Amino acid sequence: MSQTPCANPLLLSWVKEWWDTARERNSKGVTTYKHAYDSLKACPIAFEHPASLQQLKGFGPKLCERLTEKLRAHCEENGLPMPPYPGAKKRNAIARQLNAAHNGGDDDAEDDGDARPAKKARKAKPYVPAYRSGAYALVLALANAGEGNTGLPKAELIAAAQPHCDASFTALSDPTKFYTAWNSMKTLLTKELVYERGRPLKRYALTDEGWEVARRIWEIADRGGASTGGAASGSGNTAPFSRPVALPPAPAPAPARRVTSQSLFVDDDDDVVQVEDFDDNYGEGIIPETQKSEYSDVVGEGDAMSNNTSLPSFTPITLAPGSFTVELLLDNREMRAKTDRDYMREELAKRGVKPIVRPLELGDAMWVARCKQPGWLASHGAEGEEVVLDWIVERKRLDDLVGSIKDGRFHEQKFRLRRSGIRNVVYIVEEVSMDATMLQRHDEAIQSAVASMQVVNGYFVKRTAKMDDTIRYLASMTQMLRTLYEGKALNVIPTRVLTTTNYLPLLKHLRETHPAASHHVSYPAFASLASKSSNMALRDLFLKMLMCTRGVTGEKAIEIQKMWKTPHEFVKAFEACGPGEEGKKRRAELVSNRLNHLVGRKKIPKAVSKALAEVWGEA
Repeated sequence: MSQTPCANPLLLSWVKEWWDTARERNSKGVTTYKHAYDSLKACPIAFEHPASLQQLKGFGPKLCERLTEKLRAHCEENGLPMPPYPGAKKRNAIARQLNAAHNGGDDDAEDDGDARPAKKARKAKPYVPAYRSGAYALVLALANAGEGNTGLPKAELIAAAQPHCDASFTALSDPTKFYTAWNSMKTLLTKELVYERGRPLKRYALTDEGWEVARRIWEIADRGGASTGGAASGSGNTAPFSRPVALPPAPAPAPARRVTSQSLFVDDDDDVVQVEDFDDNYGEGIIPETQKSEYSDVVGEGDAMSNNTSLPSFTPITLAPGSFTVELLLDNREMRAKTDRDYMREELAKRGVKPIVRPLELGDAMWVARCKQPGWLASHGAEGEEVVLDWIVERKRLDDLVGSIKDGRFHEQKFRLRRSGIRNVVYIVEEVSMDATMLQRHDEAIQSAVASMQVVNGYFVKRTAKMDDTIRYLASMTQMLRTLYEGKALNVIPTRVLTTTNYLPLLKHLRETHPAASHHVSYPAFASLASKSSNMALRDLFLKMLMCTRGVTGEKAIEIQKMWKTPHEFVKAFEACGPGEEGKKRRAELVSNRLNHLVGRKKIPKAVSKALAEVWGEA
């Protein structure tokens, strides 16, 4: 049976062209264009005007409007008359034809005598651009230039508009995107709110309609609200727009939730567990190549601890209010793209936060109290000029989060954050565009990972749409922490009393006995403790080795290590199972049988037990 040709080949070719472009750019419009293409291809009715396509599945007003513009340009290029806009009667006739086509050609399937009355046309609301969008910022910048101004060139206009916009006018907000905030100028030109003139240097100015939009923005600001996009009621003030448009206050950032649960990982025997993380080269070997940290020797290893009686006693160093400032530390590997390494630092600076950029041993951003008087900390028993505060940020793009879940880095990173002793962990997930198929495939894993961080680990998860939102959040957090900390005293633990073995038990003890006071360590001491390669105990190494096996999470590894203290004990247990098929079966069931009392997340499935036997028990 031959395939029926499409009744609207020209319109179909344009939809196909946009669909192909969307697939190349991996944009979210792929699904929309595909549905529209399939619907139009299968339709047996020929349409004179694209507006009639709204009766088909997959076609909305925006897509029909875009096809109308495309058809208008086509007609002008080829000297053809533009088809008239379809009236209500014609649309009803087309609808009847479609019904007849779906009902096997029965034109009487619907009684024409019961034709529905035409819907009353809805009055279009005046246009108001979305608050702090590109169009919003451009209108404000041009309005601030004054009504008698002859227009602004692009460079001056961008400089004036940027403070009013959350997105950048010059740089892509994300490497996966293709547009900057400047693309909103096309919308303003299309709506005839802005006109351009001059060659070769174009200048932009508001039209009369553009000034009406500026007046509406001002009215909303006067009422204490911010336009969230689309439309606003009222026609606007008709008086001359003489005063400059002030920027309404930015919306208050979502409050950062203070995590009240203990960030120390404590097992069932109240032992503080110290678990290191794999390096970024996870999978290339059990132990990453050692990289010496400049702070690795600041804190010593110390002796094993049995109880709290061996905890050191000390007098804390007190930083008086006003003797320090709160500063944001940013990892120097946090960049938008390899060709735009300084984007985050520069955008934060524009928002009044100049981050200190350096390689961080842990996390992607953190906050410190920096002493105003150089050498003060050193003279009182701590190194450097900075004290680490109880807040740290781990930032993940959505695709990177999926990758870390697949290769196992996700669980190790969470445990390393716990080992830091910092109570308030903020996990930022940037929801960048992903292939729809891949996103659907991993959606359940993503939701599970986010829920685990919030419920099990007690982390605060902040989801942002792009890096610009992350930058805005970090700037707001910095201002909030300055208000929180700079007006109170800070207690600093002298570095001389710290060791890698007493650090977490000491913090746990101080938080239980002095809940109202906060205790901190110097940045060099913290970096030494958080170093990925230094001071690794055999227990930590064994846990890392166990977690190389797929399905062995941190909780499961800890339970295995409590049963068999060292790798040597673990191997000997498998050897004791004996030779032959019976011995092989006993090895496969060894871990699951010996730990069959565990429940929940700690339970060892038989499949995981068999996998461990294949790694540790095979000669």
